[in-house]
Amino acid sequence: MVKHSRRFKTIIQELDKTSLYSPDDALALLKKFSSVNFIETLEAHISLGLDPKYADQQLRSTVILPKGSGKIVKVAVIAQGEGLHTASLAGADKVGSEDLIEEILKGYLDFDKLVATPDMMLMIAKLGRILGPRGLMPSPKSGTVTNNLKDAIREFKSGKLEYKIDRTGILHVPIGKINFSVNDLKINLKALQSSIERNRPSGSKGKYWKSLYLSSTMGPGIPVDIGLLK
Repeated sequence: MVKHSRRFKTIIQELDKTSLYSPDDALALLKKFSSVNFIETLEAHISLGLDPKYADQQLRSTVILPKGSGKIVKVAVIAQGEGLHTASLAGADKVGSEDLIEEILKGYLDFDKLVATPDMMLMIAKLGRILGPRGLMPSPKSGTVTNNLKDAIREFKSGKLEYKIDRTGILHVPIGKINFSVNDLKINLKALQSSIERNRPSGSKGKYWKSLYLSSTMGPGIPVDIGLLK
């Protein structure tokens, strides 16, 4: 049985368990409830009418949060030749070629995103057992395999996120920090909603959106009226 703190129990007593909240009200409440001594991350938990065991009901894509993620993102780049110079100028935190591959094999993982040019992917394949379980393996679908290093680095630094449904058909996506304004958080949430709509899998049938909850790191999940978001 899950045990909740006195602070958490006090918070949930203020919520109407029979109502769906507007996005603005839910965000405002989460900001009001935040009383911990660190800046919490705000997340959207979205249940979709998808069964990920079917190939045509998989959902994996990226979204650029217009107001950023509030997180400092470390980007490493594996390239060669002119790509190394381009990545350095674009603000990559770590740049290398075969030398960086060897560093990663020896345990170097001080980055949040690993971007690679297509010509390096054969050499990077041996990193799969290290990077795969951590969700760091470069992939064209996530925008981390590209020749356009400048734009890729800029987008990830400014708030580009990858998202995908879990085994139960639910998305868990951070949309900013609790110290963002309600309006900025709502803009990010709307961008996520539009991306999910735009990337609806071909095998999706019936009701696509089932439920949406917003929560902060240490806060409760607040149910949101999806119709008001749309």
